[in-house]
Amino acid sequence: MKLLACLSQTCPGAKTHTVTIEGMRFNPQTLTVRRGDRVVWINRDLFPHTATATSKAFDSRSISPNVSWAYRARTVGEFDYGCTFHPTMRARLVVEPRAKAPITRTNRAGPLR
Repeated sequence: MKLLACLSQTCPGAKTHTVTIEGMRFNPQTLTVRRGDRVVWINRDLFPHTATATSKAFDSRSISPNVSWAYRARTVGEFDYGCTFHPTMRARLVVEPRAKAPITRTNRAGPLR
């Protein structure tokens, strides 16, 4: 059940990461996140751009100047992406598995006598 909740909403400990689009570049050009994290692309350029995965895993469509678009990273893998309007703009999103919480045991019955 927790896995389904993690996929449909935010995972516990999920973070938000930012990719800035400026000067006809994605910055950073390679971003590594954990499954369940949110990635926000902010267009600070003068032209509209897209963040479109070559695998079709995600596609922002047109992001106008001074507008952002967000994507929840649900699938583990490496995703090359670029701007469909400007083919020289390329970058990579790496999605790693979320670390499992350590299993701890507690003595609920109290100390042994």
